[in-house]
Parts: sequence; C-alpha cells; structure tokens
Amino acid sequence: MTAGSKLLQSLSVVALSTTILAVTSVGATISLTTPAAAAVVQRIDVRGNERVEADTIRSFSSIQTGQNINDAQIDAAVTRLFSTGLFSDVRISQSGGTLVIQVSENQIVNQVLFQGNSKIKDAQLEATVQTTPRGAFSEQTVNADVDAIRQAYAKIGRSDAVVTYRAVPVEGKRVNVVFDIQEGDRTKIETISFVGNKAFGDRRLKEVISLRESSLLSFISRDDVYDEDRLHADEEALRRFYYNHGYADFRIVSSVADLDESKNQYFVTFTVDEGERYAFGNVTIDSAIPGVDSKSLESELKTQPGDVYSAKRVEDTLVNLTNRVAEQGYAFAQVTPRGDRDFTNHTIAVDYVIDQGPRAYIERIDIRGNTKTRDYVVRREFDVSEGDAFNQVLVQRAKQRLENLGFFDTVSISTAPGTEPDKVIVIVDLKEKPTGELSVGGGYTTGSEGSGPVAEVGVTERNFLGRGQFIKVSAGFGVDTQTYNLSFTEPYFLGRRLAAGFDIYQTKNTKGSYDIERTGGDIRLAAPLTEDLTFQVAYNYKQEKFGDGNGVNYDENDVALGYVSSCGHPNGPNGQGTRGYKAPPFTDSEIINQAICDSPYITSSVSYSLVYNTLDSMKNPREGIYAQAGQEFAGLGGDAQYMKSTARASYFKTISEEGDIIGQLSGGAGNVTAIGGDLRVFDNFFKGQDIVRGFDSKGLGPRQRSFGDDYEAIGGTNYVNASIEATFPMPLVSRDFGLRGAVFADAGSLWGSEYDNEPGVVGTDFALRSSAGVGVIWASPFGPLRVNYAFPIMKEDHDETEEFSFGLSTKF
Repeated sequence: MTAGSKLLQSLSVVALSTTILAVTSVGATISLTTPAAAAVVQRIDVRGNERVEADTIRSFSSIQTGQNINDAQIDAAVTRLFSTGLFSDVRISQSGGTLVIQVSENQIVNQVLFQGNSKIKDAQLEATVQTTPRGAFSEQTVNADVDAIRQAYAKIGRSDAVVTYRAVPVEGKRVNVVFDIQEGDRTKIETISFVGNKAFGDRRLKEVISLRESSLLSFISRDDVYDEDRLHADEEALRRFYYNHGYADFRIVSSVADLDESKNQYFVTFTVDEGERYAFGNVTIDSAIPGVDSKSLESELKTQPGDVYSAKRVEDTLVNLTNRVAEQGYAFAQVTPRGDRDFTNHTIAVDYVIDQGPRAYIERIDIRGNTKTRDYVVRREFDVSEGDAFNQVLVQRAKQRLENLGFFDTVSISTAPGTEPDKVIVIVDLKEKPTGELSVGGGYTTGSEGSGPVAEVGVTERNFLGRGQFIKVSAGFGVDTQTYNLSFTEPYFLGRRLAAGFDIYQTKNTKGSYDIERTGGDIRLAAPLTEDLTFQVAYNYKQEKFGDGNGVNYDENDVALGYVSSCGHPNGPNGQGTRGYKAPPFTDSEIINQAICDSPYITSSVSYSLVYNTLDSMKNPREGIYAQAGQEFAGLGGDAQYMKSTARASYFKTISEEGDIIGQLSGGAGNVTAIGGDLRVFDNFFKGQDIVRGFDSKGLGPRQRSFGDDYEAIGGTNYVNASIEATFPMPLVSRDFGLRGAVFADAGSLWGSEYDNEPGVVGTDFALRSSAGVGVIWASPFGPLRVNYAFPIMKEDHDETEEFSFGLSTKF
C-alpha cells in the first residue's frame, strides 16, 4: 500500500468516526449487524412518521429491497436521513430480511421571532438565520443560528451580546422559535499600539490601518469595531506600506487583540520587525525569447537605480513588461523579477527575466461571494478572459483593480486545475461591503458681506444596483445660497474602459450686491490613455440669471414689457419701474448693471482636459502629482463666444515620516479670450480666496468704482497663482479625532479686462498679491472641513479681504 493510500484510509476512518459521533450526539440509535453478516433486505418498514411519506423516507435512506447491506451502509443511511433536517431521532435495525427505520419527526416552525434587538433590525436578523417559517425545527440549525446572530453583533462592536432561543409549542404540533437577545454595550478598542517600530511612529502607522481607537465620534463613524478579518487585512496593509517604503525584510511577529471583559474593551498590539531600508541597485532586463529585444523594453521600467525600494514599482514594471511583450505576439511570455540583496550597501539589484512560460489557458473564471455586484462588473476588471493564455501578473493586476473599486472588504484570487492538463480555473472569492453613503454636513460661513449657518445633505451610491455605477444626489442650504446637484457615472461605457456620465445642477446665490441663479448640466466622457494619464471631453450647457440683490431677478421679459430698460436705466417716474421694483443701477458698477439687464445668459460649450495622476491616495495624498490642463470653447449656440484655457497642478511629498509632515506645492493659471464677438463680463474669471487665501471670494482683480470708496468686481481675463503648504498632526490630540494643522503661503494675481477705458475701472494691470496663514483640517464624519486664518501681505487698495474662512477642505 502506498503512502497516499494509507493517508486516504486514515482520513476515511476519521471521517466515519466523526459521523458516528455527530449522529449519536443528537440522539440517534444505530443497531449494527455483525460485520461478517450481510443480510438481504426483503422489506423496509418505516415507523413513527406522521407528515413525511414512507416512500420519501425510503428514498432518503438509499437502501433498496433485494440489497445486501452491512454496517457502513446502515451508518450512511442514518447520516443521510439526519441531513434532511426533518428528524430529531433516527433508529435503524434489522431483523432477518426486514429493515426497520424508526423516526421521530421534527416539529414545524410556525414563526421566527426576535426579542430584545434594537441595534439590528428584524429583517437583517431574518436574513442571518437559517431557521424559517414552515420549515422543520432542528436544534442543530437553531444553535448555528444563535452563533450567527452573535457574530452579526460582533460585527457592529457588540461582542458581549448574549443570545438564547426558546421553542414555544403552538397548536398543530408546531413551534414558534424565539431568539432572546441581550445586545449589551459596544465593545470598544481602547488602544492600538506597535512594538518594534523605529522608522515610523505609532501615529503614522495608525494612519495605514483601518482599525481605530474609540473616540467621541466613534458612534458616527463606527470604525472602532474590532473584527478579526479587519485585523488580518491591517496586517497586509502594514506589509504593503513597509515594502513600498524600502523595508523589504519587514515582517509581522504577532498581532494580538486582548479583550478586557470587565471593561468590554480591546487592546490591540502589533509586534513588528522592520529590518533594514533598501534602495534599488542595478536594474536589468534579460530576455530569453528570440526576437524580444531587452533594450527596447527599458522605457517600461518603473524602477531606477538609487530610488528607494518599492514593491509597487516592481509590480508596475512587471505589468508593463508583460503587456509590451504580449503585444509583440508572445502571449505565454513570463516575466520574473530576481532580486539580489547587497546586505553591506543595503541595495537590491533587480533582474527582470523574460522567458516562455507554460502553455496554460484559462478554462473559466468562477466568481463567488458577490451577492450584490453583478458578475460582469468583476470580469471587466480582468485583462484576460476564458480561453486566453493564463498570466499570473495580469491576474494579480485584476485583484488590485477589484480592491481599488471599494466595493469589497476582501478580494482573494486562486487557481484550480481544469478539465485538461493545460487548463486552469481562476477562482475569485469576494466579501462585499456597503457602498451607499448618507452624508449630512453643516457649518458656519463668515465673510465681509454676512455670516450664517450652512448645511448639506447628500446620498451617494458607488455601486448602483450592483452595476458598478456611481450616482449622487445632494442639496445645500445657507443664509444666502442654495445648491442642488445630480451626478451619474457609468465607468465602462459600451463595454469599454470609458467613463461616461452627466451632471445636472442649480445654484442660487443672493450674497453680494446682485443675485445669481445658474441652472445647467454637462455630458462627459473620460478615456484612460495610460495608467496615469486620462483624457476627458464634455459638452456643457448653463443658463445664468442675475438680479438686483433683493431677491428680484430680471430677464428680457421685463425689458420687453418696459419695466426695465435694456440700457440699464429706470423706466418710470422717479426711477421706479411700473411694478414698483427697484430699478437699475443695481450695483456700484455700470458694467455689471448692463449685464444684469441683459440677462439671462446661455452658455453652450465643449471642453476637453488631460489629467495626470500619480497620487498614492485621492482622499489623503502623501506622495505624487495631480495635474490638469484643458480648454473650453463656447459658441455652439447661446450668448457666449470665448476660448477659456486653464491649468493647475499639485505636488505632494512626505517631508518627515516620523513627524507625519506632508508638503504640498500647487500652482495654476488661466486665460479667457473672445472669439467671434465681444467677451461678456460674466465670462471673465472671478477670483479671490480660491487662489490667495485671506481675500474675499471675489476680492481680487479688476473692479469698477462708482460711489465713494465702493467697488464692484468685474472679473479678469488672466490669472496665475502658486502656494506652498505643510500639514502635520495636531499635537496633544489623538489622531482618531482626524485633526491636522497647516501652515501656508499663497501668491497670485488676477488681471486684464476689455473694459480698461471705462470710467472708474481699476486693477486691470498685473499686481501680485500674497498672504500667509495657518489652518486646522478636520476629517469629520460629514466630510473634510477646514478653518483658515490668512493675513494678506501684499494687496491693492481696492481689494476686499477676508482673513477667516471656513468650508470644505480640498487637496487640489
């Protein structure tokens, strides 16, 4: 007998013993015949059954008359009958040629009830348990349901929940199954600590993991819930972080979550061994495939000698080389990185070896665990499909893409042998997570023209109907503003990696000397050119109406009826229109007055842009570049005719890993030029604190003076700006509050106007403005909020300043 046969025999004995123990534990009695005796079954007698037909029980047993049976077959029959869940007791005995099957039927479940639950609703618990009305009552199933309910409560941070059940008899030999639940208190994470870390402090490493210590705001974010799966995911996140920062020998010695039952608190400790930090040594490409020139592939390298070692850059290089070689017709080419550590100089030389891999094809891709997400949403993240050559690098890239979607808690991809030696089955195991968000935010605006509360409510679904589509509906309200937005994006338009979508919006602003109401939308399409570069194109339409600053909007109907004259002067006795409305002048600027009387304006335009993005995170960037440049051409109908060019860029760099200090350099520029007509005043750029903090929202650039020292912004045709900023953790404040401090300096200018020769117009020449200040950034559960204090250093007499500002925080 071979070693493999002995192993199978041993496993069979263990399995049989386990089956007998399991059956005996629920009250089964098995009458076994002598092993040597194998009697012929002439008759099968079923007893004790009331609802289940005897023929059905005989069928479940799989024993037939005329069959010789032995002990193993009787054991198997008992197991099969119990597995139906219909019986609380099964006894099989044999007397001569008669086989007697004695059963006790389970009662029928009348209702499944939950008592004591408030944190988890009945509908959620009903989906958790297997016991259902009109099903057979099974103690084994109900006990499993008790464990499932406990696990559901552990997922929301209530590990000490106590769950019991009662089977309450009702008429007709039925029972009501009642689960009694004592939800208990939330099990919190008191501390998260690290042992053995020297290169990075605890605060920095806590930013990497998903587990959070309990804080005053944990009842909103619920990120302080301990979960073993999250702990394992955090282990992997720490490994990736260290591997991408040069620590190729990093390992996690242990990760322990100790529960203090008296306080109902977890103490999580990660013990790590960082090892030495490495840089890239020599980087080479070695091709063993005739016709593949190593030199021609060097442009695909993301790893350069002298750079800090990064596992991600090695992975990116593998993908680039694999795709490039496949394009040359070598579908089975295999790229393998071989590293050579220099322990003295702490460098890792990498040799990318290209050779012919085994000829294996993908037989099929099996997707499991996606209860909401459609199969095709998962499949389209693969660059390979059924029948293609199997390539491990491209499969791993698909795994990374699936993780980046944000639809799943965990993504695991494995392989299994196919029906033929040269075929493999790719198995994708997923664990989904909620993708819908309800956001409620509020704050208080301050400014030279008034202050007041603001609020915003939004509903976002990132995986709409499981189709991977993005949809957001939001509304904002303030003392002088109202906004309404609807946004939709299909990330794979026409089955290709093209993001298509639309936006619809309406804004009303009564802040300032005149009112503005904008209604419009756009249709957009974005196509990735490379992993980092994206091309976007859009059609835009908007209508703008302007009013007198008292909630009254004027349009061409008022002009036609004679209530307001088109030249911007009152039409009626004593400067009053016949409706009794306030007639022009509405503002201190005759230029703005004329524009108000000529409203509404319609702008119909097309635009395009290029976006270059190498950021490590769109939410909290620490490294990388985000740059965008584009143009908008107005004149496809409507009133506006112009070409508007803009560009902006932000560069992020971690200044100190230990201190968690992040630096940011930003800059931007713009120009608008009339084409085929005159440039309207409202086609200009209106700039202020968005380019130089410390100034009002329209506080920079050309203005028109009318009465005394009063000026009205008329916008400019050019702008340029630059800023430098450093953010850091707030001292003496737990990072779980999400507070960071900032210091910054801004400089910029807005200049140029077609109204240079108009009376009272100032500020049309280039004049640099600058400011410096400090800020506090709060990553609140309602979205990122920021408070700034900026002191203007260089300014013009006609500028309007606003030293304090409060609002949503934007990174770029």
